[in-house]
Amino acid sequence: MSIKGKRVVILIEADYQDLEVHYPRLRLLEAGMEVILAGTGSAKRYVGKYGYPVDVDCNVQDIDAGSIDGVVIPGGWAPERLRMSEAVLKLVQNMASAGKVVASICHGGWVLASAGVARGKRITSYIAIKDDLKNAGAAWVDVEVCIDGNLITARKPDDLPAFVRAVIDVLEK
Repeated sequence: MSIKGKRVVILIEADYQDLEVHYPRLRLLEAGMEVILAGTGSAKRYVGKYGYPVDVDCNVQDIDAGSIDGVVIPGGWAPERLRMSEAVLKLVQNMASAGKVVASICHGGWVLASAGVARGKRITSYIAIKDDLKNAGAAWVDVEVCIDGNLITARKPDDLPAFVRAVIDVLEK
């Protein structure tokens, strides 16, 4: 199956980890995918943790899980806000239950916990939220990238090459 024509949403909120948004966005575009940047509706332009701004294409509540193939949840401090959005949680739940790619890196695991999709899954994340994920029922592992079915997780920006390669590999199947 070809990755061309696949659609992936990257979730955006203030203080996102700059590399964890832009590296996947550029790699997925390079692979021929359509990448949609979706915010929570609190702004049209969000600024990353290190000051890099991004304009979103739409609001998360306007995304139909049936029309996309994957969702990427970046880290930074954005997940703290993302997890408070019912639309974000619903999208992640719908994607997970449909067996579509749900990918999270760093603190993005907080969204997995709040959406209730971490339970019973092998997950990695930034070590600071290890206990949060374990308390949400996940089996936390300290590896560069972890794939458990349709769930793909990574720890930190250094893991981005392996993380995005895994997202592409799973989407190609």
